[in-house]
Amino acid sequence: MTLRISLCALAFGICAAQTMADRLPEPVQDSDYAPAPLAEARLGQLLFYDPILSGNKTVACATCHHPKLGTADAVALSFGDGGMGMGQNRRADPENRPEKRIPRNAPALFNLGAHEFTVLFHDGRLEADPTRPGGIRTPMDADMAVGFASILSAQTMFPVLSRDEMAGSWRENDVARAVRQGVITGPGGAWDLLARRVADIPEYADAFAQTYPHITTGDDIAFTDISNAIAVFMAHEWRSDTAPFDAVLRGESVLDRDTAKGQALFYGAANCASCHSGPFLTDHAFHAMGAPQIGPGKAATFETHTRDDGRFRVTGREADRFAFRTPSLRNVALTAPYGHAGAHADLAGFIADHANPVAGLAGFDATQVTLPAFDADDFALMRDPAEVAAIAAAVTTPKIAITQSEIAQIVTFLNTLTDPVAISGRLGVPDAVPSGLQVPQVD
Repeated sequence: MTLRISLCALAFGICAAQTMADRLPEPVQDSDYAPAPLAEARLGQLLFYDPILSGNKTVACATCHHPKLGTADAVALSFGDGGMGMGQNRRADPENRPEKRIPRNAPALFNLGAHEFTVLFHDGRLEADPTRPGGIRTPMDADMAVGFASILSAQTMFPVLSRDEMAGSWRENDVARAVRQGVITGPGGAWDLLARRVADIPEYADAFAQTYPHITTGDDIAFTDISNAIAVFMAHEWRSDTAPFDAVLRGESVLDRDTAKGQALFYGAANCASCHSGPFLTDHAFHAMGAPQIGPGKAATFETHTRDDGRFRVTGREADRFAFRTPSLRNVALTAPYGHAGAHADLAGFIADHANPVAGLAGFDATQVTLPAFDADDFALMRDPAEVAAIAAAVTTPKIAITQSEIAQIVTFLNTLTDPVAISGRLGVPDAVPSGLQVPQVD
């Protein structure tokens, strides 16, 4: 009898292991990524860290996406133009006070060079679409320039045109004035003005001529060339497929007992993998998960609300209201705060509220939100019962019973997604950039 029980237990263990193996994604392969030529990446590295691409020459891509801050900025909602300092030390510049916070949390940049990333931003307003000119669907529609080599390249066009992110006020610089006038493409447009800034720096002009065959002089440099180089840098620098989890997928390692329990919960009873699926732990879809709404919200210039309708603003479909893109969980332990508005400072707390979104929304604790000081009512919407009820009503996922110890095990598993190579970066932060402007640094 003892022998039969032992054999049954062994057989059950084998079956359980096989079931778990069936649930796990295939390991990441080189073929999952677009090529990232090193020379192009080196040029993009300089541009990524150079404030020359902001209207007032004070903000670089790295200001809100710094490797020492998990390729984000470590606060719920930060300042672009009009801010000083980095990360949790960022504050409003009293000499150039920002008009408002950036309305959404800065997303991490890992694995964006992978082929399967065809939708970007929290609301998916940028999407690969072979039926559109240039193969990309954007809010610019027919005015979209052709020449962006990838969807990752095209995403750079949004921050440089945003008053609150990089462009600044129309009263302050020529780029912002062009944006306000609606002159984006063509000679004298906002993108052209930025390209001319870069082209006027001999080191950049030479680097572009050496990198791209179609460029012989600075006059040939277009904003799309700048974007293409930055995209290749991001794809090269923050490719993330050498985490402990990847070693497990490749059969090179096994998880310890507690971590294995967390993995089993993630791919089983906790139902995390229903959305966080595949090798990059995202289904690239949009879900209404009852995320708290803080900050200025997303509204047109004629609107005064502080709501963020998420995907609805792109599609106009009521079913998409308050739905946001499923983020990849690669390096998630280092990318706090969480949610489209960064309203959760703690990963365990975020998981708990995700398991029961309606209750989590009702019990939202504003005191745990990390926000730079600013004279704004950031929690006005969360005090409005009708607005909170609307967010809760959009939730369609059933609540999941989960204990604190099980949440801790899931967090332990999620720590295996931290990739030391991707976190440190492959090229790193340059000491200086060709413009001579200050490189964003985190103390």
